[in-house]
Amino acid sequence: MLDDGALENVDAIFGIHVAASYPIGTVASRSGPILAGNGFFEAVISGKGGHAAIPQHTIDPILAASHIIVSLQHLVSREADPLDSQVVTVGKFQGGGAFNVIPDSVTIGGTFRAFSKESFIQLKQRIEEVITKQASVQRCNATVIFNENEKPFYPVTVNDKDLHEFFQKVAGDILGTQNILDKQPTMGAEDFSFYAEVIPGYFFSLGMKNETQGRFESGHSPNFRVNEDALPYGAALHASLATRYILEKQSKLNPPKGSIHDEL
Repeated sequence: MLDDGALENVDAIFGIHVAASYPIGTVASRSGPILAGNGFFEAVISGKGGHAAIPQHTIDPILAASHIIVSLQHLVSREADPLDSQVVTVGKFQGGGAFNVIPDSVTIGGTFRAFSKESFIQLKQRIEEVITKQASVQRCNATVIFNENEKPFYPVTVNDKDLHEFFQKVAGDILGTQNILDKQPTMGAEDFSFYAEVIPGYFFSLGMKNETQGRFESGHSPNFRVNEDALPYGAALHASLATRYILEKQSKLNPPKGSIHDEL
């Protein structure tokens, strides 16, 4: 959409996301960084396969991959500033197909996240170093793929300060100031960040929790369901944000003219 010029001549953009953790009739957000930058990695660790009963004739990539995964966790626990939130998670481990065979190779993959561009770049560099060098210690070879073309790195989602003030004013008028909640930053990622990187953007959560209607699961749960009672709140607020932003901008560009006195 950005490449096709969808945001040309656009001054601001707002994003809305339902949330099961906030009560219906409320919204939650904050100024500044709110969601992390995100990237994916995949690595193939190659060794020498063979029979499990004679491991001395093999180079075990499963053992190497296990050491790599443990070492990757040290990037956050021992290298990152505790006040600078970062995450490295390995969610993929594929290798072998039989109980008594050491495979030739293992594939692992995962995600890494940070709240600053500098930390994100540093984390990416260290992930590659740890995987390749730890594999070497275990006599294996490793190839690390970040595959940015198919899975582009997401920037940090940052809410514009001025739009935050505007959001609080409009949401207060629509929902009441008592229903505007503070949202703590999380390590989730959002492709809205690509828009907010180009123009001022603002992303907020719309509450849909209602205990009288049972439990509402998060959007990543297989049991997710939408509380449609929340939709009128979101539609009204989203429309009001757009219309009032346009009206306020127009009033600044075209202030009301004062009385004109012709003096002869």
